Amino acid sequence: MQNSAQAVMQEKARGAGSTKPNIVLMLADNLGYGELGVYGGGILRGAPTPRIDKLAGEGMRLLNFNVEAQCTPSRSALMTGRHPIRSGTHSVPRGGVREGLTLWETTLAQLLSGQGYATGIWGKWHLGSAEARLPTNRGFDEWYGIPRTYNEAFAPALNELQSVWPSVGSKQGWDPKLVPAEPIYEATKGEKPRQVGELDLDRRRAMEQEITKRSIAFIRRNAMAGKPFFAYVPFSLPHLPTIPNPEFAGRTGNGSWADCLAELDYRTGQILDAIKEAGVEGNTIVIFTSDNGPEARYPWNGDSGPWRGTYFTAMEASLRAPFIIRWPGRVPAGRVNNEIVHITDLFSTLARIGGAETPKDRPIDGVDQLDFFVGKQEKSNREGFIAYVADRLHAVKWRNWKMHLIWQVKMYDPPVKLPLPKIVNLLTDLKEEHDLLSYVHWVTNPMTKLLNEHEESLKKYPPIAMGTPDPYSPPKQAR
Repeated sequence: MQNSAQAVMQEKARGAGSTKPNIVLMLADNLGYGELGVYGGGILRGAPTPRIDKLAGEGMRLLNFNVEAQCTPSRSALMTGRHPIRSGTHSVPRGGVREGLTLWETTLAQLLSGQGYATGIWGKWHLGSAEARLPTNRGFDEWYGIPRTYNEAFAPALNELQSVWPSVGSKQGWDPKLVPAEPIYEATKGEKPRQVGELDLDRRRAMEQEITKRSIAFIRRNAMAGKPFFAYVPFSLPHLPTIPNPEFAGRTGNGSWADCLAELDYRTGQILDAIKEAGVEGNTIVIFTSDNGPEARYPWNGDSGPWRGTYFTAMEASLRAPFIIRWPGRVPAGRVNNEIVHITDLFSTLARIGGAETPKDRPIDGVDQLDFFVGKQEKSNREGFIAYVADRLHAVKWRNWKMHLIWQVKMYDPPVKLPLPKIVNLLTDLKEEHDLLSYVHWVTNPMTKLLNEHEESLKKYPPIAMGTPDPYSPPKQAR
């Protein structure tokens, strides 16, 4: 039986409900294609994923959802609908350099905020550490999280090691000031972000719980007010260091990685329960996906299912990510599809759903997939896309084919420019082992068309360099 508080919340949500649908976008961090039960993982990876599997049965599951090769590019593509090569966000930034989206770029949060949505993000941003480029200056009403990456949780431990074993530092030129702890921020739009902590291993373990708690509070608050909301939930798991909350440590009996998978499933379920309890489940789009292929570094290795390679490449293990979308009464339940969708498409699709127009003064690479998602058409609105790794164009995908221009299987392999393209059939050669160029050279025609259109677009609208400072004016269209 529902308690009285839940009943009141649901009644207010129904009474004040907006016609605009709410959007909850959960983005796992480096969750591979083969991790979840519905994608062939779950108990085979040491932990069942019942809540996410159930979500898949209630909505649509894609088998050919594609992301960028690294964290920052994927998040940039999601937020702008543009290939990251255009905006100088094509690589994960290294220390000591300017990084992130210039203020000229328009984010999905800005578009939805302009349509009356409450907007919130909890977790990793990775699109700029300078104050002007932090989330609450880029369209979000509130944020809790880190500006960069979870790798930096190791920094305090390194400094502690130096303090108890000074000879390590003195002999190697160690300076703890060179490895500052990453700040954890709490921020509200219109106010200066407040540092509320530093990312260390203990904070890393607690991050998923804190992200979930704050996401749920945001959902309840806005459902009660009858205000449409965009909740962007970039989970921290299973990004390295892949360590679970103490409440989940040892729960599966299969090690920390499996414990983290169990925690990710549980936190997802908590958010789904909050949506239902708030009385807005029927008017809320839920998306669950991942920003990259799986972790490739021992001992946090993830699994890419049937695909070969690692992230930071253009192999299928890097590009294909799990994707589930639920919208009760709109997206047909139990649908599974192998049509190509790209992460840039979420920008265009969610903008349309929220009633916003995408920018007209720059190329938008994302395409509107709403009619495909709701079952009005069987085919995706895209047949292919170009795939970059950093600022190198590695491959082109078209239907069930891929053309490799640069060959790199694992992230630490050297990228090798091929003298001739390598053509693979992704239906008959999941491991991308066989070159069919001599037999199916005709497929290079549509792929080359995609490539030429992209290159002409870059000539017309020149890309900007990584680290471009603000203020910044948009590139004028080349004549």
